[in-house]
Amino acid sequence: MAALTRRGLLAGLGAGALALPLAACSGGAVESLPEQGALVSVDGLTHLLDLDQAANAAIIVGEAIRRGLRARAATIALATALQESKLYNIEYGDRDSLGLFQQRTSQGWGTEEQIMDPWYSSGAFYDALVKIDGWDTGSINDVAQAVQRSGVPDGYAEHEDVSRTWASALYGYDPAAVTLVDRAEAAADAEALTGFVGTVWGEAVGSVIDGTTITFTVPDSRQGWSLAQLLLCRGSAAGLTGLQAGQASWTASRTVRTDWTGGTDEDASIVTATLHS
Repeated sequence: MAALTRRGLLAGLGAGALALPLAACSGGAVESLPEQGALVSVDGLTHLLDLDQAANAAIIVGEAIRRGLRARAATIALATALQESKLYNIEYGDRDSLGLFQQRTSQGWGTEEQIMDPWYSSGAFYDALVKIDGWDTGSINDVAQAVQRSGVPDGYAEHEDVSRTWASALYGYDPAAVTLVDRAEAAADAEALTGFVGTVWGEAVGSVIDGTTITFTVPDSRQGWSLAQLLLCRGSAAGLTGLQAGQASWTASRTVRTDWTGGTDEDASIVTATLHS
């Protein structure tokens, strides 16, 4: 299980997501629900993305995985999108800037329709990124600025730690580091999840749909944890209610933020997703 003990980006960070209870309001008579969204927690650093942000983050990371890029590429891309759009796929910006990365049609990034497609815009970012000399060793802020040529050249640095944490977890280096609160109760849409996984891993990951259960077979445990935690980020629209990765399991709750239970040292190359019935 050496792959699970590696910390691709965050050396020495531990695994495990927070389990956050309901917070008492003044007087203790009423309790508030936790915020919706996906939460990552590694070695004391926690960060919440709302459901839209989490879905976009999964595409950004998924496109890096699809291209066979190191997790560092996803870190740079996430830091850039957090600075440029707060991870929202927005239809406006400075001059003709659009989308997650605020790419401009006039600067050759693509058509408006293309830029507003998160898969396309993420791919366009990585196309430019890998042309930067030293992208995989240089300062994350400086590499992002070399791609973006922003008027705020130091803005990417403030998102570096958060982006490293998300990239490390979503690449599977930190098992059980992501959890989800989702009160949307969307109808089951198995193809939304199998389609996402197919785009990222192609034929390397098998999937079998049996009613509201999907079983994925992944090459190794690290990729199993990558898949499971990416599914948490994409699961709201597909009606995700539960996950099993090896001996670890997660069950959705509308009223508390639930932690993973069970050990993370067992083989996690089979991941089972459960959707709303």
